[in-house]
Amino acid sequence: MLVFNRPAELSAHLHGGKGGTIGFVPTMGALHDGHLSLLRASMANNRRTVISIFVNPTQFNNADDLAHYPRTLESDLEKIGNLNPDIIVFAPDVDDMYGDAATAEHYRFGGIENEMEGRFRKGHFNGVATIVKRLFEIVKPTRAYFGEKDFQQLQIVRSLVEKHGIPVEIVGCPIYREPNGLAMSSRNERLTADQRHHAAVIYQALQSARELFPTRSAQKIRLQVEQMLHAIPGFTLEYFEVADEKTLRPVKRKSKKKKYRAFIAVLVNKIRLIDTIALN
Repeated sequence: MLVFNRPAELSAHLHGGKGGTIGFVPTMGALHDGHLSLLRASMANNRRTVISIFVNPTQFNNADDLAHYPRTLESDLEKIGNLNPDIIVFAPDVDDMYGDAATAEHYRFGGIENEMEGRFRKGHFNGVATIVKRLFEIVKPTRAYFGEKDFQQLQIVRSLVEKHGIPVEIVGCPIYREPNGLAMSSRNERLTADQRHHAAVIYQALQSARELFPTRSAQKIRLQVEQMLHAIPGFTLEYFEVADEKTLRPVKRKSKKKKYRAFIAVLVNKIRLIDTIALN
């Protein structure tokens, strides 16, 4: 398995004469089955597949969250090798990606960057867009694969590609879930067994929202979700929104011509978990 740390060396390998499509899966490591499903999707549709493993400091608005984010490169490489040793790994250091100062560029995405995650994590999407754009410049992928759990991030990346004319197809992939419905996330590893068990309520709340959506207002759905989360000790609902899938703005009056999603963020003993579900 080829592992590159330097951007120039990876770029030279990928674009040094070999042709064919390149699939790309950008990650922050601590790989789980959801990440592996993205790799499988890439391998099914591209000649070569690249995965990046880089904990991007500029997308963390909380220093404690950055410090405790799991870093498991050795086990990540083992999982990748077991899946397919031909997958190319890019695992740079912060200096390789940012030089002397790890700072994010400032971006505007028509307001979607200010909703939900943008409201609670100031500067988060500037960091995401900065590193994704840099990775695209290095890898120059044909297609890039992102999980729909981070649906707002997926829309940000789509907007980034459109605004900057980046020649890459963005592929959104279904959410991979644990047996109890909890969306797979690297942060799940920080949960206790009891917290992980009770975290099933997050997906249950989203399923309830989908069942109620045809006949109830967004406000009544929100009250139902709040009651479900408040019943679990140690769980704090940070936000729940029923929003337009395109604009990500909270719905005021439903339209049969629009698609809607429910979005949720929950704090479990300071561990932040997000999830989403299509409503129609």
